[in-house]
Amino acid sequence: MQQELIARVAELLFVNGQTTQAVRTSVSRLGAALGVRATCRERWGELTLSFDGVPAAGILAEPLGVDMGRVAATEALVDAVCDKRVPPEAASARLAAIAAHPPVSLARFAIMAAAGAAALGVIFGAAQPLTLALIALSAGAGACLRRGLAGASTNPLVQPLAAALLAGVVGTLAMILKLDVDHRLVVVCPCMVLVPGPHFLNGTIDLARARIPLGAARIAFATLIVLMIITGLLMGLSLGGGTIPAGGAAPAVPLGYDVLAAGVAVAAYGSFFNMPWRVLPLPIVVGMLAHAAHWGMLQAGASVQSAAFVACLIVGLIVTPLADRLRMPYGAFAFAPVVSLIPGVFMFQAASALLALVSADRTAQAGVLTEAVADGTTAFVIILAMTFGLIVPKMCIEHAQVRRGSPRP
Repeated sequence: MQQELIARVAELLFVNGQTTQAVRTSVSRLGAALGVRATCRERWGELTLSFDGVPAAGILAEPLGVDMGRVAATEALVDAVCDKRVPPEAASARLAAIAAHPPVSLARFAIMAAAGAAALGVIFGAAQPLTLALIALSAGAGACLRRGLAGASTNPLVQPLAAALLAGVVGTLAMILKLDVDHRLVVVCPCMVLVPGPHFLNGTIDLARARIPLGAARIAFATLIVLMIITGLLMGLSLGGGTIPAGGAAPAVPLGYDVLAAGVAVAAYGSFFNMPWRVLPLPIVVGMLAHAAHWGMLQAGASVQSAAFVACLIVGLIVTPLADRLRMPYGAFAFAPVVSLIPGVFMFQAASALLALVSADRTAQAGVLTEAVADGTTAFVIILAMTFGLIVPKMCIEHAQVRRGSPRP
């Protein structure tokens, strides 16, 4: 029974978005509390546990999902068992209840998706009410479509493909009807809420800890989702012969609107991954603080990359101890405050420009290629800056905890 309990804890944490190091720490702590030396080794699709040095049968487990509520509840149960507040016999039933806990309700999922996408529109300079309404409608409908497909297919790539396809169709219709809206934001903002940030972060942390196969698999999975988003969006646009309209830098947004919209985006992203209501205000405040720093640096003349790095560095410094104390998965908890900094506009414009190379004549190909490379490079450098800003504080703080002999690195 002890081995089954430890194995079930490892599985629940792994498949719901907890970092690899935290899974290993929880397995070790729980094993020590139950009188057995337990270790865990992870790879994509399988967990292998050893008890007192003897390997047990592998567990099929794919880390496809992110559910902060389940992770927090499982970690809290591990703490309770280790502190002798819950007997092991009762823990198994509680784990079954945690595993059966439903995802966030459809109404909350759709409303927060609409609000989050519209908030991103405000951050990127959308001013017309009709633009924001179309963004919200597209994102909300996409959320309903994703939830419906979740019950019909277990393929994790179908949902982002379909939602992005719907966003492309909505954008195409807006262009055909010649609506007075910012067509670029109508197309892009509903797709930005689909970006799998937690998987990128968890994969990068694994790579930084030299867990190459698992880290590479996580990054590959997240990249596949992004490719599905881009493919669906371009397919939707192609139905009407449209492309993502090119645009320059986003217009400056007043600080108050920018910070408030960032808070709404954080709340939306936290809701997607079932963050408990009692915890949600914390990342909202952190995200608003980080976005205020980002806004201030841009106004002072700093580059977009530098501003993103500083904002993410602030988030990493604050969120690392918070996530540990609240028993939250770091990837989702840290990504929520910075979701509005993702360079989705540059990513999607680069993909659209590359697709346009196929039909461009020779005289125009050089200009189109230059535009694609510029947008793609900008997106890559911003993502790199964000990643370093988020994982460097975590790695440094955890290293300091290990040096001090903390039981919960």
